[in-house]
Amino acid sequence: MATTTIRRPATTATTVSKTSSRRRGDAAVWGVAALLIAAILAPVVYIVLGGFRTNSQITLDPSGLPSPWQVSNYLDVLGGSVFWTQVLNSAVAALSTTLGVVALGLAASYVLARYRFRGRGALYSLFAAGLMFPMTVAITPLYILVRELGLMNSLAGVILPQVAFALPTTIIILVPFLRAIPDEIEEASLLDGCSKLSFFWRMVVPLSMPGVVTVGILAFIASWNSYMLPLFILNDESAFTLPLGVQAFASQHSVDTARVLAFTSLSMLPALVFFSLFERRIVGGLTGAVKG
Repeated sequence: MATTTIRRPATTATTVSKTSSRRRGDAAVWGVAALLIAAILAPVVYIVLGGFRTNSQITLDPSGLPSPWQVSNYLDVLGGSVFWTQVLNSAVAALSTTLGVVALGLAASYVLARYRFRGRGALYSLFAAGLMFPMTVAITPLYILVRELGLMNSLAGVILPQVAFALPTTIIILVPFLRAIPDEIEEASLLDGCSKLSFFWRMVVPLSMPGVVTVGILAFIASWNSYMLPLFILNDESAFTLPLGVQAFASQHSVDTARVLAFTSLSMLPALVFFSLFERRIVGGLTGAVKG
């Protein structure tokens, strides 16, 4: 009676070597990622903890922990009217910029994505070229233009340029979303008696909502953190946004390091929270734009 021998594939030294190399590679990647995260978070943690210390603690031990913890620095900042005025100014500028960017960007992207006309490619390339034209280069002529329009020391002088400089990124992200909408949907809606404008509101806007949310979040955060443009346009402290407010507060309280750190921590908090809440939507929107 013949016996059948079942041979199992032996684990070769090459397989073991590849597995160990892969593990070492993963460990190296995680190690580098951990170092980068620590390098990014260390200044933020230092600023937040510094707000809970006194000036004497910071002088004696700059890298130490609060002992005891001082909440009075944060309470003093929150109890003043200057901080809340600047929060309101930043909120108005950021929300207005976001609404302008979403409305104009969605309308322009709809035309570039769904209509065929002569010069469409050149117009799209013009918006794409705007990505290579930073606000730093245009700050001097932009300052002259805002001054000639009589918008100095007003939030409108900050909002309008921010909307203009955010439009290239907005259009680059939204056009792939709108092009990905099947033509059959538009044809069916037109056969049902739906007008072009009705198709835009009922179909285009809901289907492109991931991209709209993404560009809205990016515009809001960029406006909230904007520093250079408000620095040139706003000279009245009552119109200061938070980035300018931090500089002014640090200049006025240069000897009170702990309170300056508390003011800086509270200024960073809204943007950090906002970005953390909508991080997945940003990644999802950018992924959809790349696929489109």
